[in-house]
Order: sequence, then C-alpha cells, then structure tokens
Amino acid sequence: MPVGGLVPRATDNAADLVVRNAKIHTGDPVRPQAEAIAIRDGVITVVGDDNDVAPHVGPDTKVVDALGRRMVPGLNDAHLHVIRGGLNYVLELRWDGVPTLRQGLAMLREQAARTPKGQWVRVVGGWSAEQFAERRLPTVAELNAAAPDTPVFVLHLYQAAVLNRAALKAAGFTRDTPDPKGGQIVRGRDGEPTGMLLAAPSALILYSTLAKAPVLDEEHRETSTRYFLRELNRFGLTSAIDAAGGFQNFPENYSTVVELAKAGQLSLRIAYHLFPQTAGQEIDDLTRWIEMARPEDGDEWLRLNGAGENLTWAAADFENFAQPRPEHGDYEPEFEKAVRLLMEHGWGFRLHATYDETIRRDLAVFEKLAAEGLFPAGNRWLFDHAETVSADSLDRIAALGGAMSVQNRLSFQGEAFVRRYGPGAAADAPPIRAMLERGLTVGAGTDATRVSTYNPWVALHWLITGRTVGDLVVRPPHNRVDRRTALAMFTEAGAALTGEEGVKGVLRPGFLGDLAVLSEDYFTVPEPDIAHIEALLTVVGGRIVYAAEEYEGLDEELPPVSPDWSPVAHFGGYQATPGTGLSGARQAELLGQAVTESEQHRQWRARRGLAPETASTFFDPCFSL
Repeated sequence: MPVGGLVPRATDNAADLVVRNAKIHTGDPVRPQAEAIAIRDGVITVVGDDNDVAPHVGPDTKVVDALGRRMVPGLNDAHLHVIRGGLNYVLELRWDGVPTLRQGLAMLREQAARTPKGQWVRVVGGWSAEQFAERRLPTVAELNAAAPDTPVFVLHLYQAAVLNRAALKAAGFTRDTPDPKGGQIVRGRDGEPTGMLLAAPSALILYSTLAKAPVLDEEHRETSTRYFLRELNRFGLTSAIDAAGGFQNFPENYSTVVELAKAGQLSLRIAYHLFPQTAGQEIDDLTRWIEMARPEDGDEWLRLNGAGENLTWAAADFENFAQPRPEHGDYEPEFEKAVRLLMEHGWGFRLHATYDETIRRDLAVFEKLAAEGLFPAGNRWLFDHAETVSADSLDRIAALGGAMSVQNRLSFQGEAFVRRYGPGAAADAPPIRAMLERGLTVGAGTDATRVSTYNPWVALHWLITGRTVGDLVVRPPHNRVDRRTALAMFTEAGAALTGEEGVKGVLRPGFLGDLAVLSEDYFTVPEPDIAHIEALLTVVGGRIVYAAEEYEGLDEELPPVSPDWSPVAHFGGYQATPGTGLSGARQAELLGQAVTESEQHRQWRARRGLAPETASTFFDPCFSL
C-alpha cells in the first residue's frame, strides 16, 4: 500500500517489508508497545514508529498500512499434529466451528454427492457434540440417509466413530469381526455391526479404521500440506511443534514437509518429534534414529526437536474421559531403557501423560537416572497434557528442570471430564496457574487435528475464560490466566520448548520477522469474541504468507486445490461464525431482550401491587396530534 510520508530512499539497508500504523504488542519488556516494524532478510531490523522505519524504506520495500489494527508476534502451537494433518487436509470435511448438527449433515450430504466412487467422506476431529445446538452426535440412520452409497466416517473426540452402511462394508466389518483390544464394535440384536465404534478406552480402533480409507499420492500430499499450512496462517500461526503421533512413520511420512522445505514452500516453521510406531520395537527405532539424526538438525524452517510424544507404548495413558482411567502393567524397565538411551546421546523428548498416576511413575524413573547423573544431562524435556498432575509432581518436575505443554482438550471434552471426575477435579484440569507459579515454562497448543480444532484462538479463549465450546465453565478464576500470559504461552513459551527463545517469540530487532495483524484487538475485544479472531495479515520471515480483506492478494498464490472434489475446495476449513460484538443486528437483538426483560419486570411488580395492572401509554411527542 502506498503510505504518505514514507518516501522511498536509495539506501544500503532498505527493508524488504515495513508494516506501520499498527498497535503492536511486542512481547519485549524493553519496548512493549510500538507502531511500526521493518524486516530485512527475514529478520526484524527496526521496531518503533514511522520516524524509526522511514530511513529503511527503499524503492523495493513493500510498505503495508495496518490501519490501526492490533499486531502480535506470530503464534506458535506447542503441540500440533501438523505433519499428519497436512497429509490428509484436503480429504477431510471439517466441522470445526459449525454451530448446528443440521448444518454439518447438510455439508456431509452435499460432499457425498460429489465424492467419487472408491473415496470416503471423513469428518475427523475439531468438533464436539457440545458445540451443536442439538447437543448430540449424528445417528447411523442420518449418515445412511445423507450418503446411502458413499462411505462416511465421523470421528468424535477420543471416544467414538460413527460409520454409515457403506463405510462398514468398505472397512470390512462383519458380524464375525472380533472386537480389538481396548475397543468395541457395537452390534445389533442380529449380531451385525451397527456403525458405532467405541474406544474402550484406546482410540486405536478408531484410528486403525480411518487408516483403511484411501490416501493421497505424493503430488496431492504436497498441495494438501500447503493448504493446511495456509489455513494455519489464517489464524496467525507462524510456528508449530509437531508432536508426531500414531500412524506417522519416520522418515516416509515426513518426506512431504522435507521436500517443501527444500523448495522454500513452507509457510510455517516446524520443529518435529519422532514417535516409535510399533509396540515392542521402540528401542530399535530410537537406536536407528539416533544414528540418522540429531536434535536441532535443520534450520529455522524445519528442525528435529527430539523424541516423543510416546517413547514406549506400554507407558502411554489414554485421554478418553468417557472411560475410566486405564491401568498400566509394569512398563518401567523398557521405559527406563528408552530414556537412558536418549540421555546418553543428547536427545530431549516430550511425553504424553494425561494422569498424575502416570506422571508419578515416569518421574520415579527420571529421579533414578538423575541420581546416576544421567538426567536431564542438559537435554530439554517436557510433559504434555497433564490434566490431573498433582502439586507434588509439579515440584518434582521443576526440580528436574522439566517443562510443560498444555492443550485445550477440555474445550471439547470438558463435559465428559466433569461427569466422570466432578467439577472439583475439573477446576484444576490442568493446574495452569500452579505450573506458572513454580516458574515452569508452560507452552500452549491445541493437539489438533483429530480431537481439538487447530484454531489457536479457541485455545486462547479456553485459557482465559475456562469455558468449553459448549459454554460450560470448567476452570474457575483461580486457575485462569490473563490475556498477556495466555499470548506468551502461545509465543515465547513455545519458542523456549524448542530452544529458540533467543530468535523468536517476541518482536525485537535481531529476531525472526514473524507476526500477525489481527481482525480484532485481542486485548480489548469482549471475552466471547476471542475465539472469533483471525489474522488479516500473517508474515513469516518477512514473507506475507496470508492476506485477507484490505490485504487480499499480497500473499503467495497457491496451486488450485486438488483433487477438485475435495471438501476444502468447496467449504474451506474452519467454519467462521460472527462474534458477539455489537453489530447493528446484535444491538437490535439486545434491545429486544431488554424490552422483554423490562416488561417481565413490570409484570412481576404488578403482581405484587407495586405497579399498575396495565402498562402506561407510551408518549412520543413526535407522533402526537
């Protein structure tokens, strides 16, 4: 945009990009607020005002007017399954943000009509029955009616999947199919599968069924990943820590992001982890990977960050709050071998641990190794999730130099958690304030895409308000954080978890040029509207990777969505809904509510003899005779 007063000058230190006229929250205590920023060669050179950036505007500098909008450091999701999500994004019909089941079924019906024979319609994560006005799952009958011939797979959290008749056939489920360990195939009176699959408590039955659906070839995987990264950029994300996960094999499933990185086509910085996939083979896998790579191999766009989020399958607990907490066998000997191997070779790790019972057993192994001088041996390590971690365990984590990464899984599963463990336990699930009070680094993320949505503003809303997507208050004020702290958990803390706190997470000269200009002012918008924020301009390393509204067309062009029948080509990703800000329609709605409440109050007073039985005649001199 041409900006008056900033005249291009022929300089040797001209910026590639200048964004000015912004309300900048830098995250830097030395200069917390600013109005303009200049970026050259991917790095911030100036943070200040127009006078400060003016000498850096050359004839080729792109100058963007933020129009007084709020700018923040680029967000960093500390636990996102971004690699796996990218490989499947264009195949998935997203119900993220959809307000009613009726709308979701209409989308499904329309998508089934365009999906070619042999392909599935799959709704995989990012939604909860509690977000719908109907407060329920779709029924098998509804899926059969919407798609009588096309296989449909609908995943609901870590709890269940609903399949239509065609999907049962495509997946090979019959009356003779045995229930897998930790899962249940729901059957009718005749013994035939009904279409409901239950995690009991393991979600393996859900994910192994999904794995039977067709996958993309390499060309389509690259396009799918680029569109997923663009979708993340839409919400101001500039970095993510990939938590690996089941059905994500190394190195084959990592090849797509590797090739995109080589071609300079990543629009999101990724630090990734390696997760052993086969029970009983974990030590062999870790040994092989240690010989192949070292943590921090790569660059600021794509780098190895260590092992996890599982080291051994036997030590993993399941986060299905509709089921009782799983009981573990004796997993410590093999788990200790894995941790010892990593420590001896300079590998950090992250650990999935939902329950304090698991965390205490893991800590006992770490403390044993620490007594030998082998832990943490200068390596970064952290616990993920930790919904029921105790105060004593937090003290032990702090003593061992650990960190935490929390996710808004209870945005989507809060109601189930309350039903099983009660509101008292839910109030401290997880105990975020207790973590921060101990000086622990606490990164924040989403755990998208198979349960939570990848929209980070839904997670920020949860951190600040303690509310689920169904609007249930789960965490009371004593376990919430303010907006600055929540943002720091999504910026500075995420950088610390990858050892990059010296180069990103704040807007400061010498740091990477990663930022987002927001649709609403995060610091002043009403709390309910935090979840509705998006980025209008997202910049990674000085590149404009997402641009909307006034800035549309400033970002890089992507190839067309392929295949052309993809749900993303027709519906996009997250289904944005308007916030509750006082638009004209909202003002009229509130006025109507106020009139109704006023009349109810008058009737209440009249019944008690405190007001006339009939309302007084309204007098407006403008309409008097």
